[in-house]
Amino acid sequence: MCDETLYHLTSDGRRLDVFLAEATGLTRSRVASLMDDGCCQVDGKPESKAGAKPKTGCQIVFTLPAPKPAAPQAENIPLTFLYEDKDLAVVIKPSGMVVHPAAGNEDGTLVNALLYHLDSLGGIGGELRPGIVHRLDKDTSGLLLVAKNDAAQLALSQQLADRAMEKHYRALVEGNLKEDHGFIDAPIARHKTDRKRMAVDPSGRPSQTEWTVLARGKGCTLLDVHILTGRTHQIRVHMKHIGHPVCGDPIYGVARGVQVPRLMLHAYSLSFTHPATGERMTFTAPLPEAFLKGLRSGGIDTNEEESNT
Repeated sequence: MCDETLYHLTSDGRRLDVFLAEATGLTRSRVASLMDDGCCQVDGKPESKAGAKPKTGCQIVFTLPAPKPAAPQAENIPLTFLYEDKDLAVVIKPSGMVVHPAAGNEDGTLVNALLYHLDSLGGIGGELRPGIVHRLDKDTSGLLLVAKNDAAQLALSQQLADRAMEKHYRALVEGNLKEDHGFIDAPIARHKTDRKRMAVDPSGRPSQTEWTVLARGKGCTLLDVHILTGRTHQIRVHMKHIGHPVCGDPIYGVARGVQVPRLMLHAYSLSFTHPATGERMTFTAPLPEAFLKGLRSGGIDTNEEESNT
């Protein structure tokens, strides 16, 4: 296995993503993603903002992680598909399944399953993330969009970047929110000391979340959450930021919260424009039984939720 590569550089005053892309040969988007993962330091301090312009002479250390040596293998893992044609597929990811292979999760992922169920997916969007347009956390269930060719991958990724793709989640959060509707506009960056966590940080990337109360329970509230940006752990970090973390969250939650069987976050609906036909398409994913059980634990009547799925 190849070791990671360290770049020791001296700033010339330009934007970091431009400077690092030129120095490493990577794309600016790849550089930005690695910066978001904590791979860049300026004068010994983490820097996740791609547009930052360190002063000339600042010392930059950029870490390029070692590539995974082998492409993921197809595995016969059951999946639920809501839609499929020659360009794309819409699949429901179960809670507990990792989306794409990484260290410690080389198999049993959604990508392994997709390679088995979908033909000619291996070369789309890169070896380790074939066809994956967006991602969900391991313990989040719900809708994922998969591209089946390069043209669809490019078009759908552009919709995501342009905020033309609309994503709504169901989230059960701790406590009782006073208002029925709210908007969170708080930048998110990698946590400065715990690199596995994200945090609200003025130097982070712009992050916007809109929420609407659907039902109120015993010490918890069921929300419809609409994300306008797609940052890592965005909903979980934003809800913690306003004092109402997602129930069952092992990273951002509370020790003595509502007793639920899983992380209470579910990608419920997804709207996008078909890259080939131009048709606007909307899909919804039924709430899993474990999620409904969690709602009942919080004293929320699930009859209406079940009838809407």
